[in-house]
Amino acid sequence: MLEKIIELDKKAFVFLNGLGSNSFDGFWLLITNQFTWIPLYLLVFYLIQKKIGWKNFGYYLLFTAFLILICDQTANLFKNHFQRLRPCNDEELKSIIRIVKTSPAYSFFSGHSVNSMATTVFAFSILRKHYRYSFFLFLFPLIFAFSRIYLGLHFPGDVLTGYFFGVLYGGIISFAFRKYILDK
Repeated sequence: MLEKIIELDKKAFVFLNGLGSNSFDGFWLLITNQFTWIPLYLLVFYLIQKKIGWKNFGYYLLFTAFLILICDQTANLFKNHFQRLRPCNDEELKSIIRIVKTSPAYSFFSGHSVNSMATTVFAFSILRKHYRYSFFLFLFPLIFAFSRIYLGLHFPGDVLTGYFFGVLYGGIISFAFRKYILDK
């Protein structure tokens, strides 16, 4: 059963990774860089601060830092335990995929995916009551995590597992923030 899932994951990766072309490589390298997204982060911070005030915004930043810490440590724990090779390091795939970027770290699961989804869920939980189109925030983790597949760094299963933990942790932190900070 697990072998079948891994095989499907590899086939999905080969298909998605194969959609790329050299002319778009620079764009996806830019997308995968966390610093590219600073204007979006600043906009979200501004919108949140405007709605919850400076004191609660300070707590929001602390909760976000804690959330990212939990996400990073969980991803690292899984990577070190499962030790799944990244697609760019998988001898079976190397000759048939597009490798735009490499990394010696393990693949399962994606830290980019878990962090981007968790922080988006947290921000969305605050902004959804105030802004009608706040659901567009979810484009961020979708685009950001797809860049990892495009570049040859993660399998779709790595991304989906990251999303799962991101929704879980983002939901827990959102609940705690609402209960202990906003509703206090």
